[in-house]
Amino acid sequence: MMRVLIVVGEPALGTVWMRHLQRMGAQVDLAVSIEQAIDKLRRAGFDVVILDLDLPGGGALSVADYAGYRRPKARVIFVTNSSFFSDGSVFSHCANACAMVRTGTSATDLAALVEHYADAD
Repeated sequence: MMRVLIVVGEPALGTVWMRHLQRMGAQVDLAVSIEQAIDKLRRAGFDVVILDLDLPGGGALSVADYAGYRRPKARVIFVTNSSFFSDGSVFSHCANACAMVRTGTSATDLAALVEHYADAD
């Protein structure tokens, strides 16, 4: 079973993604803060982490780093509304980054990415 962690500052959006992934058969955890994300990564293994680059407090990269340390096989899909990493530099900052999409990406498309990268091992 595919395990997914969603880390997002907007709980409503995270819930939409979570429900869509659950309908696909994934086991999904939702974290709405850096602290919750780190705690969940400490306690459980995940195949994919969906990580909001626009998290309040700017700690998304620290969550990605912790995921790379604690769960080295976990792939990170970044979502953002910002153009800050539009040059693709996020991939040189995070070895576990596999994709970066807009926050408004449909749940169906995001789920297809998750399924692809969860099976990429």
